Amino acid sequence: MPKDFATFHSVVVHSFIIANFVPKITHSKVMKQKVFITVFVLLWEINMQAQDERVKVGDSAPAFTVEMFDGTIINISELKGKVVLLNFWATWCPPCRMEFARVQKDVINRFKCRDFVFLPISREDSYEKIHNFRQSTGHSFPMGMDPTRAIFSKFADQSIPRNYLIDKKGKIVKIEIGYTPENFDKLITEIEKLLE
Repeated sequence: MPKDFATFHSVVVHSFIIANFVPKITHSKVMKQKVFITVFVLLWEINMQAQDERVKVGDSAPAFTVEMFDGTIINISELKGKVVLLNFWATWCPPCRMEFARVQKDVINRFKCRDFVFLPISREDSYEKIHNFRQSTGHSFPMGMDPTRAIFSKFADQSIPRNYLIDKKGKIVKIEIGYTPENFDKLITEIEKLLE
């Protein structure tokens, strides 16, 4: 049985069970259908997010080399001994922009002169798009470029912004998908702990 069909079948079965055994709210056939559809969508999304990850907490960060906006080259293996916040983003992504609004003050300035590197890598943006983004936003911190998704695809299939917190030994200790102020605060606290 193909993996996608097995996943689909499992989600359908679980959705059916939940929709038919939720007490009281499923008196009518229409209500059961609504519950089924809602549960199906939620379970499918949770399952797809789980499959989206190519790495997990505890894994070593995959090997890669990235060209930075200024033309320098960074090899992730050369950053061992430092805590790294690897961030995947794109110029068109509103949550990425919200996250970047906090980066200079709350991450770069806060951890300056410590064994820490913030490594944002733009997914599928051209040099020109990044250049225009930097000019329009005023962001001047280093940015990596992944125009073909070659680096991103070692970590995941979709969804940005996406942060990977990597310890001094090169192990992934936290994965954060999306942006909320609360989760970003937690990420900063984790960085502090790793730098103690």
